[in-house]
Amino acid sequence: MAPTLIRYDFHAHSLLSDGDLLPSELARRYSCKGYRAVAIADHVDNSNMETVVPAIVRSAEQWNAAPGTELRLIPAAEITHVPPSQIPSLISKARELGAKIVLVHGETLSEPVAPGTNRAGIEGGANILSHPGLISEEDAQLAATSGVLLEITARAGHCLTNAHVLLMARRSGADVVIDSDSHSPADIPDPELAAQIGLGAGMSPEELAEVERTMARLTE
Repeated sequence: MAPTLIRYDFHAHSLLSDGDLLPSELARRYSCKGYRAVAIADHVDNSNMETVVPAIVRSAEQWNAAPGTELRLIPAAEITHVPPSQIPSLISKARELGAKIVLVHGETLSEPVAPGTNRAGIEGGANILSHPGLISEEDAQLAATSGVLLEITARAGHCLTNAHVLLMARRSGADVVIDSDSHSPADIPDPELAAQIGLGAGMSPEELAEVERTMARLTE
């Protein structure tokens, strides 16, 4: 049986926030690596959401309409470092502006994220809780019942708790995704490396194959 490849990435940043590349170049580089879909999920809060999300939507519409483009570009947003009380309304606003996937920047160990952010992102109905750090089993169970996906990440610093996130997902029945959190060309993994990130977190080959199926369903 051929090894599983992870050919979807729902957490990439362009120069519309703190990434290095235009959305079109970002999409092109993912396409050349064999990905089927990538979501541009630039950092947003109340200051820039109304500018950034529509710009990503326009980029995605133009990319997806071009003849010969096999990779699907998905407009997304990552709500980042906002007070937890504001997260639910910002999730709704991002969707109103056209984001198809909404991430909330979770309680990673490598940044001073406000306590309660994980819970607010789950209760607010985000699609993905990115790099959720030492997420509690209670919050993981809430994510499972709410259909919020927990992220296994390739990003340095954020990846320190990948094994813990996977353990909480197993205990709770929450689904997970594997994302790069890319900011530069060097951050974009080959699909084989993306799969190895899951294996390195402790996934079995069967769990890895289920992650690929879960990510594929999110693009439907």
